Amino acid sequence: MSQTAEGPGSTSGGGAGAGLRCLVTGATGYVGGRLVPELLDAGHRVRCLARSPDRLRDHPWAGKAEVVRGDVTDADSVARAMEGVDVAYYLVHALGSGDDFEATDRRAARTFAERAAAAGVRRIVYLGGLTPAGVPEGELSPHLRSRAEVGRILLASGVPTTVLRAAVVIGSGSASFEMLRYLTERLPVMVTPSWVHTRIQPVAVRDVLRALVGSATMPREVSRTFDVGGPDILTYREMMERYARVAELPRRLILPVPMLSPGLSSHWVGLVTPVPAAIARPLTESLRHEVVCGENDIVRYVPPPPGYPLGFDDALRLALQRVREARVTTRWSSASVPGAPSDPLPTDPDWAGGSLYTDDRALSVDAPPDALWRVVEGIGGDHGWYSFPLAWAVRGWLDRLVGGVGLRRGRRDAARLRVGDSLDFWRVEEIVPGRLLRLRAEMRLPGLAWLEMYAETDDAGRTRYRQRALFHPHGLAGHAYWWSVSPFHAVVFGGMARNIARAAARAAEPPGPGPDATGS
Repeated sequence: MSQTAEGPGSTSGGGAGAGLRCLVTGATGYVGGRLVPELLDAGHRVRCLARSPDRLRDHPWAGKAEVVRGDVTDADSVARAMEGVDVAYYLVHALGSGDDFEATDRRAARTFAERAAAAGVRRIVYLGGLTPAGVPEGELSPHLRSRAEVGRILLASGVPTTVLRAAVVIGSGSASFEMLRYLTERLPVMVTPSWVHTRIQPVAVRDVLRALVGSATMPREVSRTFDVGGPDILTYREMMERYARVAELPRRLILPVPMLSPGLSSHWVGLVTPVPAAIARPLTESLRHEVVCGENDIVRYVPPPPGYPLGFDDALRLALQRVREARVTTRWSSASVPGAPSDPLPTDPDWAGGSLYTDDRALSVDAPPDALWRVVEGIGGDHGWYSFPLAWAVRGWLDRLVGGVGLRRGRRDAARLRVGDSLDFWRVEEIVPGRLLRLRAEMRLPGLAWLEMYAETDDAGRTRYRQRALFHPHGLAGHAYWWSVSPFHAVVFGGMARNIARAAARAAEPPGPGPDATGS
């Protein structure tokens, strides 16, 4: 069984279809990052197309899959990635990249379809959204409308295509699960929008992965859309009530308020949960209409093993178990924030130059380097940022107010980081175990920002902590921003360096004497 799956069993198909060459786009995202090891377990060979291949470097399966650089909007890179491919998985979308995201999705899907046909790909597999029956496409949310259009473009490619349509995906780290979890856990009394009465057919991520893997070996004559759902049809209110029961929480009081629009309710979700309004809005807009499977034909081609598909309560239990055991392999924040900077670090050789502000600090630490490194790698999330918590909290709230991700994305793992992990409003850009952690800011800023933390040994053999904050301003607003916050750096960054050094020293202290054998 792949370690990325939620629950027992295996999605491995093996048999006659084993050994296919599969191209996976979106491997840095939530579903794509879990699909790759499932395909490998099924005996397939996997190639990943990624804009930033380094972000896949630290995944457990990285040495088993080929990774190539490219973008689905770049026809040449897609063509190169398609060479020798049997099955191409399309797991990307441009949601949140701007007001023209539908046009971007359309262009990318056409490029992918054309290059797949030209390369002789045997099948395209696409994971889209379940659209409500009987609702004109013009009344759908832009999110669902774009997903439906992408499915049509791929089906019209001439390449046999499987379009899987799922509603709410339940799994540790999924945006839908996180939204449900935090709304229910944080609010014993909830004033909720009218969409809590909408009927939904949720599906476990385990069953989505099984359908994706099984789609690789569908007969060539099959080219169509399939609805994918679990066995339960529930209102969102019932989902919250059942979550409270599974999580052993007191009964929740839910008070619907019809005047809360999807836009207003997305901001409400953004305030209460780690899911920012930009992502919450398409999720809530999709709940305006009933999303229930109209057929279950997928079982003819991907028959479920005993005990599957998972029921809603079982999917919740497995997701909660993964969260409690810190075994969340991918999260909704695994994918890059739309519009997040991707420019090179200003000290890189290929940097174009320009103004650069820095804040450098270094301290000797009364602890071995490994104790210091454990503190560095454990920063953020529940551990916080080791200085002036109110200042960090205020910065996070300000970021949320202007549409940023804020501080509440937390960490995927409480103790370990890997390249590409989101870390509050940062992302891990580089990690050299035991020595360097480099974070790139993903908060809304008039420029680019990085934070570097080093665990070093000086010439005298003493442990040294070195910290460097860098800011490359964009325009006058960027310069004004730096000078407006620089008076606080001594408190924020200086306090951070001192407290990290102290925390490492405390961690290195031997444990105190325990009780003697007599218990005295």
